[in-house]
Amino acid sequence: MKILKFTLLTLVAFGFTSCKKDAPTEEKSKDSLVAKKDSAVVPEVHKEYYGIYMGDFAGKEMITPEFGEEYEGDVYKKLSLKINRITKDSVYGQSIVNGNQRPFRGVFNESTQSFILDEPGNDKTDGRFEIKLKNDSITGKWTAFNKTAVKAPLKNLKLIKKEFVYNPNFMLDENSDLIDWENPKDFKEKYTDEETGKTETYTESKNRIASDAVFKINASKQKLTEKDLKNLRKLDMEIIKNAVFARHGYAFKKPTYRYFFEQTDWYIPVSSNVDSELSPMEKDNVALLNRFIKYAEDKYDSFGR
Repeated sequence: MKILKFTLLTLVAFGFTSCKKDAPTEEKSKDSLVAKKDSAVVPEVHKEYYGIYMGDFAGKEMITPEFGEEYEGDVYKKLSLKINRITKDSVYGQSIVNGNQRPFRGVFNESTQSFILDEPGNDKTDGRFEIKLKNDSITGKWTAFNKTAVKAPLKNLKLIKKEFVYNPNFMLDENSDLIDWENPKDFKEKYTDEETGKTETYTESKNRIASDAVFKINASKQKLTEKDLKNLRKLDMEIIKNAVFARHGYAFKKPTYRYFFEQTDWYIPVSSNVDSELSPMEKDNVALLNRFIKYAEDKYDSFGR
């Protein structure tokens, strides 16, 4: 079976599918229109392979530790790969990494059970997936089109098929790490030297930390009041608010929120805009949380990592 090579002009001509939940700010993909138009005449095949495949997306990057020398090591990210449509000649879908949602188009080789899937190429993070399907798992590699634009131009992936389900009962696991590692802040601290009696000043880096309130307050199930929020930390309210979006499959771009929800086994990013999916109560709760977040304070502590 011939491997299709798509030039940028070809990609623009055909467009790409973006399987997003009717996000109001998302431009409609040309491919989605073509798919609807052609669905009556171009039969779909292998619908059993449709769905979301999630798992590790790993590549070698230079790592700079807090102490010691820089070294090359494996960096693991989470990849969500969604196959929306397969015909005899084409495959359509989307990938989500670090909250970045990209459409892809490619081909499926039935004899080898393998895919070659190309992202558009107009973003520095775009590349080609060369992957193999076996039962409910996908393995293979991704290669960046622009190898100098990304830290790891070659990544390996190992994904398992998952089903996205909205459930208002989903919460962070009580064993979750509640530290915001992405936004450390330097504080001036003082200590007294026991020998000289002099007071010295030093700088210590501290991180935001949430409280156990994030395991108890569910903004998808209960109508929140000012009384519920007035004693919460800023990070508490950020997690409680973003748990609403996480339950609807929002793809977080901010590493802080992505980190918290990737600790769960239920979080599956499916779209970069889920505003239209929120219930009226969830919208009211988010608005109230935003008011309090604006003026809330954080608690900081020092941690090793």
